[in-house]
Amino acid sequence: MTDPICPALRRLLLAGVLTLSVWAVGSGCATSAAGHSAAAASSATGQADAPAATHSGQVTTTDDPLGSALASGALGPIDPMRPGVQIDLDSAAAKADLWVRVRRGFAMPDLDNDLVRDRERWYASRPDYVERMTTRGGRYLFHIVEELESRGMPTELALLPFIESAFNPQAMSSARASGMWQFMPATGRDFALKQNIFRDDRRDVLASTRAALDYLQRLYGIFGDWHLSLAAYNWGEGNVQRAMARNQKAGLPTDYLSLNMPDETRNYVPKLQAVKNMIASPQSFGLTLPLVANHPYFLSVPIQRDIDVDKAVALAGITLDEFKTLNPQMNKPVILAAGTPQILLPYDNASSFVHKLAAHRAPLATWRAWVAPKTMRTADVAHEVGMDERQLREVNRIPPRMRVKAGSTLLVPRSENQHMDVAEGLADNATITLEPDVPPLKRVVLKAGVRDSVPGIARRYGLAAARVAEWNSLRIDGRFKPGAQIVIYRAAGQISKRSTRVAVRSPATKRASSAKAATVVTSAAPARKPLSVASR
Repeated sequence: MTDPICPALRRLLLAGVLTLSVWAVGSGCATSAAGHSAAAASSATGQADAPAATHSGQVTTTDDPLGSALASGALGPIDPMRPGVQIDLDSAAAKADLWVRVRRGFAMPDLDNDLVRDRERWYASRPDYVERMTTRGGRYLFHIVEELESRGMPTELALLPFIESAFNPQAMSSARASGMWQFMPATGRDFALKQNIFRDDRRDVLASTRAALDYLQRLYGIFGDWHLSLAAYNWGEGNVQRAMARNQKAGLPTDYLSLNMPDETRNYVPKLQAVKNMIASPQSFGLTLPLVANHPYFLSVPIQRDIDVDKAVALAGITLDEFKTLNPQMNKPVILAAGTPQILLPYDNASSFVHKLAAHRAPLATWRAWVAPKTMRTADVAHEVGMDERQLREVNRIPPRMRVKAGSTLLVPRSENQHMDVAEGLADNATITLEPDVPPLKRVVLKAGVRDSVPGIARRYGLAAARVAEWNSLRIDGRFKPGAQIVIYRAAGQISKRSTRVAVRSPATKRASSAKAATVVTSAAPARKPLSVASR
């Protein structure tokens, strides 16, 4: 049988000098440098003479159609930004300090005020923090610089994740902004960042970088000023436009420093300027930057079948923590080929992973997607799919006392005879909707005594006063008229024949017995809205 790989290409693959090909990520594809016109990028972003991509550690370019076909067929790892490039890690360009390249691309106007000085002092007094932040950022910096240069954008923007997340792609703010570039859920969807139970592309290193730079380019097209564009990235373009309109109406300047804005936005550009100054001249602040090599830290490896995360970690020969730093978008213990057709691996591990994956004969995935046919309690779901309830809750992030609504998608174990991967429709659009798992409530009608009030009834029956008030159309501190009906809802097991002071009874019942019993009418309590956890 003829070997489909030419000897020269095989030698390159085995030697670890990898032939790289065209890359696309999920539903949001980053374009290669060839897809951008330098002149168009310059006019769109306001930066002229952007450094060329040839500053990086590439030595040759290949147009070999066989190599491209093999790579597009998921044979080998791929450099996300440089299709058809062979990398020599021993070259002088690859060994160069990436910080030099970053400094060379600085093109924004400088800001010089007391806020900048304050942030400079803050960073200078925390050298350990700066070292951790720059070391973490070194994993992603090469890719961001490549992307910026291909678009003709100023390299100060490569420092923005320092401000947004300290270069932590798993960061989540109290306002639910997520990822290295801190996208809010709605803004992420505007820029094609998928958010479902299986993945959150706001945390995807490649997809979020593409989206952030798309957004910044759009903002620069609106404002024509990088400081205003950055303010809009932080505060929202509508807010910046309204602030400018107010100043214009009052005859005031409309530049960044002249606008009335929240303190966070007021400090946003000064923070970036302080980091820029620190990177430009670290010795001036008593800082030492870690060396960041001028070549990719990671490569993109195609995935054609679903594979457990722990299996991918083992085949790659890396730790789970290292895997998560490069693939933080994954919410579950399985990688779905239909939704995540590639993973990122350290440069030194990518080629080994490809060869081990090709030689692997055992099942790759032990999980499948299961759609709830009806609304079910988690214990019933666990019994049906053959799974421990505690593990079911943990894997699918189901809080206590919640049940699964019909149509929800859960991750459950595969059986031995199930080999189908999760379909694309589920991988991209699966949701899980929960509702409170409470026992059926029954309507209980009581007869009010002389001193009965909403707070008193609530205390007596262990209820929220607001609910008692709502059920009886009274104020939360209201009182009941003696003899009036009091309506409450309780679980059937909580209803006792001796639980009421006076109960509503028919005359016949009244004559037959002097026992104080509640009149119970089976009725559902007013429903509460279900909880959606489609993108946790």
